[in-house]
Formats: sequence, structure tokens, C-alpha cells
Amino acid sequence: MKAWSWDRYGPPDVMTLKDVGEPGIARDEVLVRVRAASVNPYDWRHVRADPKLVRLSNGLRRPKPGLILGADLAGVVERVGDEVTGLHPGDEVFGEVRLGSFAETVAVPHDRLAVKPARVTFQQAAAVSMAAHTALQGLRDAGRISAGQRILVNGASGGIGTFAVQLAKTFGAEVTGVCSTRNVELVGSLGADDVVDYTREDFTERNGRYDLLMDIVGDRSLTELRRPLTSRGTLVIVGGIASARGSLLGPAAQMLRGALVSPFVSQRIAAVSWKPNSTDLRFLAELMEKEQIAPVIDRTYPFAEIPEALRYIEHGHARGKVAITY
Repeated sequence: MKAWSWDRYGPPDVMTLKDVGEPGIARDEVLVRVRAASVNPYDWRHVRADPKLVRLSNGLRRPKPGLILGADLAGVVERVGDEVTGLHPGDEVFGEVRLGSFAETVAVPHDRLAVKPARVTFQQAAAVSMAAHTALQGLRDAGRISAGQRILVNGASGGIGTFAVQLAKTFGAEVTGVCSTRNVELVGSLGADDVVDYTREDFTERNGRYDLLMDIVGDRSLTELRRPLTSRGTLVIVGGIASARGSLLGPAAQMLRGALVSPFVSQRIAAVSWKPNSTDLRFLAELMEKEQIAPVIDRTYPFAEIPEALRYIEHGHARGKVAITY
């Protein structure tokens, strides 16, 4: 089968399309024929080893042999392990892996998959997994969102942000989205009650307005991000696409700072990291089926042009998600 790998760290050009053997599956895994995928900042960070912390798991000097890029996927089940229940060959599924979806087939733990809603295309389903999952866990688990709260999403037009706006509305919140001028209309169309154009207004000057602030961008200090919150409000840190490159910790640095400051301030500071699980995927599938959430797909690239897709998303200005078709 064909798969995208990389044998040295660097820009997307270091990726190569290789012929590799089809993966075997463990007793709790499912072999999926991939029909679509999507690209995340997570992917280019692995290719570049940025932050440097990535090297601890992927290889200190060079990537370990056999690593295949890609996290999000949607496709058709080909085989199931002996311990797998609820999924069968022929089922159309979507989900996520840590690495491996930029290949024609991939072995996926069964608890990282859910059945794809019939009305949702493979491309749409593949654009949901990591971004919507992170947004959900950030709002619900880290943020403890509740109906009637005033929520601000900084980075509302990106992959995670477009889902965060929609999900916050399903929880009954009043939502403000922060984005650039060209994305104001888009964010409003997702259900935001108010949209801040950061080129015209500094949202951190809105003192004491919000019960919860989800920061996806990572370009502001903790002091600035706490300013728009009420005295008992919650700041949720979601990595940060604008975090300093070439650093040891990258987006995790802001999370660490938040953990150190949180005990000494009245506001809650919480961090969210992506934790794949089928329960949340099924919840997201139900919302898609009810048309309460839907992915915003900026561009679609064929499987053969995955490096170009990474190059585009690395610039940081994608509206919603970038999808891959197989």
C-alpha cells in the first residue's frame, strides 16, 4: 500500500510517498480502508519536530523507521480483531489515531472509532475528529460550560474554533468569536452572537465580560487573557497555533505557565489536550446527524498532494479544516 512517511525532520518537502506493507491488527484493533483524512497543525509539528519535545517519542536525531503521518480519518472497515464488538467489515467509520492515517489502510484501536452518519460524507467526517474532539473536551471537560454562560473563543475561524463556536451554542451559551476581518461573516454564520475583528478591536480590553475564554491562538500572555474574564471565570488553553517555533515545549509552555499561576488567582486556568475516545465521537456523530454541527472545509487536496496541504495549513490562515481525499 501507499503511505506518507518522513526520514528526517524539516519542512513538508521531507515527506515521501512509499510502498509499505499493509498493517496487521491487534485483538482490539480494526483495519480501516481510508477514504478521507484531514490535516492538523499536529501533523506539521511532527514533521518538523516542533516543539523539540516531539523527538522523545518519534526519534531524537531522525524519525523512527516506519512512522506514517496523519491523525484524522474516515473510511470502511475491512477486518476486526477478535476482541472487537460493535464494528463489522463494511461499516463506514470515522475517528483518529496518534499517527498513521496518511496511508491507504490503517490499524485503529476500536475505541477511537465511531460509525459515520449516513448523511455525512467521508470528507466531512474526516474533518471532524481531532478538531471537534478538542473543542468538545475543552468546553465541556476543561471549561465546565453551562447554559447561559458568556463564552469567548479566540481563534474562532480555525479548525478547532469553528467547532468550538458551534458546540458552545449547542450547550446554550452566548458566544463571542474572535477572528480577522475576512472571517467575520463566516464566524457569524456558525452561530456566534458577537464577532470581534481583532484588527479593529483588542478583545482583552473587554474587562470582566466572559465566564469562559477558550484561547486557541496562543499569542497573548496569561495576564491579557484573564482580563476579559469575570473574577470567577475560566480560561481554557488549547495549545496555541501561534506559539513560539523551535522551542522545547512549544504550545505546552503556555499550559505549564497556566498550571503554575492557577493556584494563586481567583479565576480557573485549565488546559485541554486531545484524548481520543469513541464515546465522544458518537456524541459528535449525533450532533452531525441532527445538523447541529458541521465542519467548515477550506480546501481539499488529493492524497498525492499531502505535503502541499501541510504547507498550506502551516501558514496558519486556513478557514476551518483542510481535507484529503483518497
